[in-house]
Amino acid sequence: MRPSQAPGDGPPPGDAELIEGSRQEPELFTELFHRYFDEIHGYAARRLGTDAADDIAAETFLAAFRRRDRFDPAKGAVRPWLYGIATNLVGLHRRAERRRYRALARTPADGVAQGHEDRVTAWVTAGGARGDLARALARLSPGDRDVLLLVALADLTYDEVAAALDLKNGTVASRLNRARRKLREALGGVNPMLITEESTA
Repeated sequence: MRPSQAPGDGPPPGDAELIEGSRQEPELFTELFHRYFDEIHGYAARRLGTDAADDIAAETFLAAFRRRDRFDPAKGAVRPWLYGIATNLVGLHRRAERRRYRALARTPADGVAQGHEDRVTAWVTAGGARGDLARALARLSPGDRDVLLLVALADLTYDEVAAALDLKNGTVASRLNRARRKLREALGGVNPMLITEESTA
């Protein structure tokens, strides 16, 4: 099946096939933009706020388009590749991210949901940030924070985080464990994340 197939000729092309096809037909890349823009924008917004997210998301897809000839499906899927680009762009705004968490630390927590579904997403967004957690996130090293938030906000598996950040699986696991331990310590032994272990399969 070719990426340029007519509608109704079968299932839509996969992400890697779109990347490959876009090398000859650049307009095919638009489909990847439509598939993942909202997701990447949401991730950037939770890390830096909605104003910065507009730029980060747009820059992510511009960079991906420019680098599409270098995308290697043997090293991972398109989705974690996009998250890796977005995370690198967030890295250019480390000071802004720390300032955001410090501001969230001063924001009162109104009606934070309880239960097994609680995730970092609910704690680091403006309406649900708890001060202690926001302060703890601000204190994490950039590498530990990147791994933690890719798991918590993007639901990436260890394999996908490894592909996104060009790390070994063991490094991902150790960074995530260290970040969780520091958060628990900052919160007096309570783990608000309730993040289940991600499959490394």
